[in-house]
Amino acid sequence: MGPPEVEAFLSHLATQRGVSASTQNQALCSLLFLYKQVLGVDIGWMDGVTRAKRPERVPVVLTRQEVALVLGQMQGRDWLMASLMYGTGLRLMECVQLRVQDIDFGYRQITVHNGKGAKDRFLPLPEALIPGVQEQVRASERLLAGDLSAGFGEVSMPESLVRKYPRAPFELKWWYLFPASDRSVDPITGRVKRHHIDPSVVQKAMRSAVRRAGITKRATPHTLRHCFATHLLEAGYDIRTVQELMGHRDVTATQIYTHVLQRGGSAVRSPVDALLGIALARAPPQPTSIQFARLTASCAGS
Repeated sequence: MGPPEVEAFLSHLATQRGVSASTQNQALCSLLFLYKQVLGVDIGWMDGVTRAKRPERVPVVLTRQEVALVLGQMQGRDWLMASLMYGTGLRLMECVQLRVQDIDFGYRQITVHNGKGAKDRFLPLPEALIPGVQEQVRASERLLAGDLSAGFGEVSMPESLVRKYPRAPFELKWWYLFPASDRSVDPITGRVKRHHIDPSVVQKAMRSAVRRAGITKRATPHTLRHCFATHLLEAGYDIRTVQELMGHRDVTATQIYTHVLQRGGSAVRSPVDALLGIALARAPPQPTSIQFARLTASCAGS
């Protein structure tokens, strides 16, 4: 089979099977790898494929009161990580990969290295979280001391840096701010190291907190990043400032949060609100549902 058959199969996934755009793209990449790397045949990029439509999703955003309820259901390290994501706009992986040296208490800022798009950026360190972050640094220091006394103490680092700085993995500044509770064997080097906390730990804690808070929105740790941007814009901060803090390459990625600025559908007042407002002003006090039923009946009769 050649390009026509491959294109027909990929188009079938979109038109007949109804798969998502990411699933179709995964199948395309897998087939390209198969033909080029295994079969030694270059079949091109398949420009004739009917592409699955990528849905445009709006972000799930919690109100300030809902964020407070969720954070109120968390404690300790989980609370600190969730508060950092909400207070700085950190992505989940950016948060778990923070190292001790990324926290600058003097300038009250956090440095994100090699974020999405291989970009670095600075974020303000919330004043309210400084005591918690300082305690977390001390916890990492105690864990390092315990590992060193047990004959370990190495933290996961890029091997290129380890070759250049052999002692760096044993220094506190390179240790993760949120290290894993257990040591593990590096599958590449075979050495026992301390990695960062698994993201699933935070995801499970967030899911449990949302459930206990009685919130029905589909909130995840990434929702806290959406809340950070939305609440800043709601407070009147410039969209360019928010763009820089979020690490967006283009301001159009940040504009999705401007729905809180009364520029989109939220600026429109529903006609039923205007209609009920007039009726409620003229009618004697009664349950709104009764007035609405009578108003609907009168409108239908006319």
